[in-house]
Amino acid sequence: MSESITKTALKIEPATSSRVHEVDFQNLQFGRKFSDHMFEMAFKNGEWAEPVVKPYGSIEISPAMNVFHYGQAVFEGMKAFYVDEKNINIFRPEDHHDRFNRSCRRMCIPETDYGTFISALESLIKLDKKWVPQAEGTAMYIRPLIFASEDYLAARISDEYHYYIITSPVGAYYKEGFNPVSLITPNGFVRAVKGGTGEAKTSGNYAASFFPAREAQQKGFTQVLWLDAYHNEYIEEVGTMNIHFLIGDTLVTPELSGSVLPGITRDSVTTLAAEWGYKVEERKISISEVYESSANGSLKEVFGSGTAAVISPVGLIEHNGEQIKIGDGKIGDFAKRLFDEITGFQYGKIEDRHGWMHSVKV
Repeated sequence: MSESITKTALKIEPATSSRVHEVDFQNLQFGRKFSDHMFEMAFKNGEWAEPVVKPYGSIEISPAMNVFHYGQAVFEGMKAFYVDEKNINIFRPEDHHDRFNRSCRRMCIPETDYGTFISALESLIKLDKKWVPQAEGTAMYIRPLIFASEDYLAARISDEYHYYIITSPVGAYYKEGFNPVSLITPNGFVRAVKGGTGEAKTSGNYAASFFPAREAQQKGFTQVLWLDAYHNEYIEEVGTMNIHFLIGDTLVTPELSGSVLPGITRDSVTTLAAEWGYKVEERKISISEVYESSANGSLKEVFGSGTAAVISPVGLIEHNGEQIKIGDGKIGDFAKRLFDEITGFQYGKIEDRHGWMHSVKV
């Protein structure tokens, strides 16, 4: 974190009691339980109002609220990690905030300042430090979101917005945990097109992906491996993560073409691979190339990267009814090394030589 950032003074309304005793920390589900406090800030008359951290709870809405009809909403996904009884780490908050603002710009939502953002995160973590799980593989998930809140039925940019940050103790995102997942290309569906909203973290992108994702899961696959909309050939990303291919000693990652989400963990992966001496290529990669590299033995590993799962090995891909298996269903050494390195930074076990961690003293 840049030390020149001026943090914002927040109004704090602490909860009178805690619900943390309701949480089974030995059996955490992803996104089911929410911490005692949340951050809230409203935008009206051309400016953001006073920010406040208050008890988590329901909010009052109207059926005429703009977001329900026209979809102006963006969000982020982040994590905080227990280091010891005095320190909790947040992974790359400046980069997440930068992407949050880029999404806001694309969706015509007013941007926010980093000082308020990091002050809100620190306040939430300090107030709800007992909600941060301590077991390996667990974390506190952080969900910032902004949505159009004006009551006005017209297809135009809203004049009013609400900004929230909520937190949740979580375990593994996929039921497979760190075991290999299976992917299938969609049958006639596309996730995004260049010039659309694919590179923004906006709610509609995910809603549009649910139907083919459900079809994939009904066939026994974990997720969809999305291909480009124009050629139905070039790999873009998985429904919930970016994707990487280790071909020989080269890490190939689909390029940021305007329809792919610029993942924070994706960037961490390519940075580390280059640091370790691997050749790194961010370029177009076709599904045909993947199958050919599998056939000739040069495809060593396939894995996804994202905030939720960190690194998720891929053990099987199906395209047009033809399947390839990667690594005999085992976790690859390269994916395991990346997982260990990134989580080592996150939990404070490895020196943070890249300046990715923001430590909160609790």
